[in-house]
Amino acid sequence: MKYKVHRVNVKNNNMQEKLEQFINELKGEVISVMPNVQPTFTLAGATAKVYCILVVEKIAVEN
Repeated sequence: MKYKVHRVNVKNNNMQEKLEQFINELKGEVISVMPNVQPTFTLAGATAKVYCILVVEKIAVEN
């Protein structure tokens, strides 16, 4: 078994479309999808922003 981790850069307005398109193009099995969330400070207070999404793919190994 081999695994590969992909990084998908996203913005707030295109996150769903980019992730859906990326997952549909994968050849292997999707194991996990993890957002990379970082804290952001604004005048209104603290919040968080998703900068990228990590996708773990299981790749079939031929013997």
